[in-house]
Amino acid sequence: MQDDVILSVQGLETEFTTDEGIVKILHGVSFDVRKGRTLGIVGESGCGKSVTAMSVMGLLPKPYGQVVGGQILYRGTDLVTLPAEDMYAMRGNRISMIFQDPMTALNPVHSVGRQLIEVLELHRPELNKGERNQYALDMLKKVKIPMPEKRLKEYPHNLSGGMRQRVMIAMALACKPDILICDEPTTALDVTVQASILDLINDLQQETGMSVIFITHDLGVVAEICDDVVVMYGGKVVEFADIFDLFDNPQHPYTERLMGLMPSLDNEPKQPIEIKPIDVTLFPEFKG
Repeated sequence: MQDDVILSVQGLETEFTTDEGIVKILHGVSFDVRKGRTLGIVGESGCGKSVTAMSVMGLLPKPYGQVVGGQILYRGTDLVTLPAEDMYAMRGNRISMIFQDPMTALNPVHSVGRQLIEVLELHRPELNKGERNQYALDMLKKVKIPMPEKRLKEYPHNLSGGMRQRVMIAMALACKPDILICDEPTTALDVTVQASILDLINDLQQETGMSVIFITHDLGVVAEICDDVVVMYGGKVVEFADIFDLFDNPQHPYTERLMGLMPSLDNEPKQPIEIKPIDVTLFPEFKG
């Protein structure tokens, strides 16, 4: 089983320097990502999901954010101690990321084609100009963007939210990464577009065999696409389990609370949600 672990995060600690002093965000986060499987990271806003992803990608804002402990092992290489130029070559090539808001992630003054080709210029220098242009066009076709020849010449503001997210997926997958990190990529999209994006990511995963880390607060999405799940609370992993074990037999009170907040067709409509305070004595890992 250990042989198929492609990314292993061990005891990850991340902190930020603020005007009020140093604030630790991640407190010993640990989990494994296995080859060809989807790992969901779930938890409420502020629990450290996105900071975990940014720590893995080496995209913490400098000099305020930094990893101060633990290891991030990609195929045995510790990304925490990797030189900046090596991490630059790794990012977007072996490990890629799709961000929550494609409008802020895409450059508004460059065309879609220019931004796709830039990825290839950085990580596929062996391709000539004509090959890069054709590759960019093929990637837009792969993510099922209509009229891809036209879209290459358009700018992000010309596209809908779903199409912008498809462009982000095309950029992230251009170099055929081993791991794709999705940071709530469907949050700003309507339900039908969200479903099509999830189907697209699943289809591309089946085609390429890549691993996926899917960050979300939606347990419905987790149940649909994930194989393994990390539940985070307060910057710590409180549960790490197979998807079926998690839903059939949650082990942690916080996981049970999240399950209880999921809407059900069996419940009477328009009833207030009962939110019980969490008994802190049930969280021994947070003492001290």
